[in-house]
Amino acid sequence: MTAEALELVAARFKAMSEPLRLRILQELERGERSVSALAESVRSTQPNVSKHLKVLQDAGMLKRRQQGNTAFYSIADAMVFEFCEIICSRLRDQLEAQVGALSARMRA
Repeated sequence: MTAEALELVAARFKAMSEPLRLRILQELERGERSVSALAESVRSTQPNVSKHLKVLQDAGMLKRRQQGNTAFYSIADAMVFEFCEIICSRLRDQLEAQVGALSARMRA
């Protein structure tokens, strides 16, 4: 990969490195939401949510629609959910293996 391509990949990983951004993405999986609705559902302030939405939008994950004074956000690239599922599935497998190993030690 070129250096420029690697920068784009790193930007995607960086955008998903914040737990609040992951919660925002989770909320947007249900459909388009306003900034105020997102702020309420993730229990954060509008300015904070707006800052995180901008990072996700800049990374190409979200799209923004303006209606009057209200901004609405939705998922621009559903790949984000496939990526999350891969990571979560792998974490589940690792945790199950650790629990199995611990249970085996306790029985021994």
